[in-house]
Amino acid sequence: MRRLVEGAGAASVILYGPPGTGKTTLASLISQATGRRFEALSALSAGVKEVRAVIDVARRAAAYGEQTVLFIDEVHRFSKTQQDALLSAVENRVVLLVAATTENPSFSVVAPLLSRSLILQLQPLSADGVRAVITRAIEDPRGLAGKVTVTDDAIELMVALSAGDARRALTALEVASEAGETVTVETIEQSLDKAAVRYDRDGDQHYDVISAFIKSVRGSDVDAALHYLARMLVAGEDPRFVARRLMILASEDIGMADPTALQTAVAAAQTVQLIGMPEAQLTLAHATVHLATAPKSNAVTTALGAAMSDVRAGKAGLVPPALRDGHYSGAEGLGNAVGYKYAHDDPDGVVPQQYPPDELVGVDYYQPTGHGAEREISGRLDKLRAIIRRKR
Repeated sequence: MRRLVEGAGAASVILYGPPGTGKTTLASLISQATGRRFEALSALSAGVKEVRAVIDVARRAAAYGEQTVLFIDEVHRFSKTQQDALLSAVENRVVLLVAATTENPSFSVVAPLLSRSLILQLQPLSADGVRAVITRAIEDPRGLAGKVTVTDDAIELMVALSAGDARRALTALEVASEAGETVTVETIEQSLDKAAVRYDRDGDQHYDVISAFIKSVRGSDVDAALHYLARMLVAGEDPRFVARRLMILASEDIGMADPTALQTAVAAAQTVQLIGMPEAQLTLAHATVHLATAPKSNAVTTALGAAMSDVRAGKAGLVPPALRDGHYSGAEGLGNAVGYKYAHDDPDGVVPQQYPPDELVGVDYYQPTGHGAEREISGRLDKLRAIIRRKR
């Protein structure tokens, strides 16, 4: 960044970070500090035609020794074709590209453009940083020029509401200042219905929050899980999406440690379908608390993965003759279903018999943990395997 500002940097840059962290401002500063031409496009309104027109002008300027900084805001909203239109100009240094995005560029920017650019990630502003922006805006002639008095408590509330977004803090200050010459906590609360939740249902914040939600439930932190659930609900996330993820987690991370977890998750998904929002948010919270506080086990997940791995490795031998279908003419002559032992004929309901193919006899896929209901299953499973595999 320092080299870019001083005019020595030659690589294009993608500024990646949440709203209100200064991406557009930094792009402008780079241009002003280096004395280069500055062209700006917004991916919300520009198409391939506009991109090519700017590049043509930049190419003519380059012929006279003048380099162009091309700033593209919201670059993640450019289509693949629009991004591809930039490649030649970026590679040949016709333009120095400074692109801004709130999305993870690994997912939203085409690989050729990504490989030709440096990724600089901006973090949300600290509380002190936001406080400095607010204080400056109150006093600066370009802001309120000292015409409005803002109490310390009001400043702290705006800092808290901003969540590191300077633009949000300034918007709160501007709206509250229209109510009178003194801005208090009450003024801000009356001016703003609620703090906007930073959450883009179509962007990587969507994936970050649902990822944090699932990991919190898996990690048994019920309070963090409820926080992320609340963020999704306040932001208008599709409750069916949350319910689907809970159903997956019930089998993936809890399994037989608490067999009722899946029942709760499925019931929650059905409730979401039947009654809808806002009432269904209580059901989602109910399911979240159940799954977060349930004993955890990934034994079911591990067992299936191991079994599928063996199948892919070619360990899929013939089905033992006794287990084959015997409901057709000629089956007995082939030995199919001959010697099959019907489990219910045994007083215990379990009989010694080979069930897997020869190659997999004695292989244990399911390894129950000592968590929750799997403690009891573990002891019972040892007895079952001993009986089934006993030779008579």
